[in-house]
Amino acid sequence: MTLTMPRPVAPAPVDVLARRRVAVVAVGLGLLALVVLASLFVGSGDLPVAAVWQALGQDSGSSTDLIVRQYRVPRTLLAVVVGAALGLSGAIIQAITRNPLADPGILGVNAGAYTAVVFAAAVLGPSLSVTHVVIALAGALLAALVVYGIGTVGPAGGTATKLVLTGTALGAVLTGISFAVTLTRPEVFDRIRYWSAGSLQGRQFDTLWAVLPFIAAGTVIALLLPRALNALALGDDTAVALGSRPALTKLAGVAAITLLCGAATAAAGPIAFIGLMVPHALRALVGPDQRWIVPLSLIVAPILLLVADMIGRLAAAAELPAGVVTAFVGAPVLILLTRRVPGRSL
Repeated sequence: MTLTMPRPVAPAPVDVLARRRVAVVAVGLGLLALVVLASLFVGSGDLPVAAVWQALGQDSGSSTDLIVRQYRVPRTLLAVVVGAALGLSGAIIQAITRNPLADPGILGVNAGAYTAVVFAAAVLGPSLSVTHVVIALAGALLAALVVYGIGTVGPAGGTATKLVLTGTALGAVLTGISFAVTLTRPEVFDRIRYWSAGSLQGRQFDTLWAVLPFIAAGTVIALLLPRALNALALGDDTAVALGSRPALTKLAGVAAITLLCGAATAAAGPIAFIGLMVPHALRALVGPDQRWIVPLSLIVAPILLLVADMIGRLAAAAELPAGVVTAFVGAPVLILLTRRVPGRSL
C-alpha cells in the first residue's frame, strides 16, 4: 500500500498593490516631514543650523529670527499648502476629464487669475500685496464660472469635452488680453514678472492667511469625491446605474478645482507640472483608484514644490522662482514616466 503525502498548500498570493500603497503612504509622509524641516534650514542666506534652531524656539529680535520667522516659516507653510492644492486639483481634473495628462489650468483658472493680477498691477500700485492675491482669486473664480456656465449649455449638459474646450478657448482670450496690457505697459510686466514665473519668494503670513480658507474648502470638497470619481470613470450611464450623480460630481469637482488652483495661483503664480505630473505618477504606482490617488496627491505634491523651491534658492545668486525649477525638472521626469512607466487607465 502506497501512502501519498498531501501536497503542501500554496500560500495565498501577496497583494503587491496593497503593500505598495502602504509603502507609498509611509515614504511620502516621511519625505514630507524631512523636506519641511530642510526648507527651514536651507536658504540663500548662510545661517548656522544652531541659530535657525534657536530662532524656531524663541524670538530674540535678531536678524536671524526675522529671516526665519517672518520669511522661511511662512514660505515653507505656503509651499506645503500650494503644493497640496495643485496636486489635488490635478487629480480631480484628470478624473473628471478621464484624461491622465490633463492639467488643472485647462479650465481657464490660471488665465483668469493672471489677467486679474495684470489689471490689479496696472491700477493698484507697484508691488504685489494681499489685495492682489484676493483680486487674483476673484479672477480665477469668475473665469471658472464663465467656463462652467458656457460649458453646460445645451441638451448634452456639461460634458468633459465641452468644459475643456470652453476653458481652453477662454484661457487663450484672457492670455491674449494680458499680453496686450503687459506689452503696451512694460512697467506692469516689471511689477508681476516674479509672480508670473511662479515664485514663493517674499511671501509672508498675510498671503498664507488670505488663501488658506479657500484651499481648506477646496480640500474638503476634493476629499469627499473619490468614490464618485471612481464611478464616473466607468462612464456617465454606468455611474447613474451605480447610484452616482455625474452632473453633481462634475459641478463639485469644478468647484474644488477653482478653489484649489485659483487660490494656489493667486498666492504663488502659475506653477506648471505639479498638478499634471503628481497624479499621473501616482496612478502608475498605486493604480487608478481615486480613493488612493486623491489623498496621496495631498502628500506628494508639496514634496515636489518644496524641493523645487529649495533648489531655486541655492541654484543661483539671485533666487530662481519655483515655477522655473518645476518646468526644468518636471518636463524630463514626465517624459521619462510616459516612456518607461506605463500609466494606468482612469
